[in-house]
Amino acid sequence: QVQLVESGGGLVQAGGSLRLSCAASINIFSLNTMAWYRQAPGKQRELVAAIISGGTTNYEDSVKGRFTISRDNAKNTVYLQMNSLKPEDTAVYYCSAKNRITAFVYWGQGTQVTVSS
Repeated sequence: QVQLVESGGGLVQAGGSLRLSCAASINIFSLNTMAWYRQAPGKQRELVAAIISGGTTNYEDSVKGRFTISRDNAKNTVYLQMNSLKPEDTAVYYCSAKNRITAFVYWGQGTQVTVSS
């Protein structure tokens, strides 16, 4: 069973920064696309950023230029650097990863990010 453990969430003022980490329990070479999603109260879960094994990234429009996703294969970890945070970024952030062979998608337990105005 693959486990994804997120960390780095918290409370920050608008304009501040946070870095989320997602540590996988297996070698992330076995995982193709790794991504960060978020879900705000009363809203659907949405894709924030994704990175595939070759390094290609894509971002949700509202976070482009502010958030950066990266992966450290040696540490089996994916990061989400969030700068210039806004109150509307407040949500629970989830890490996900797709198995390269089975296409099964794993999820972490989520980490709360709260941005105060």
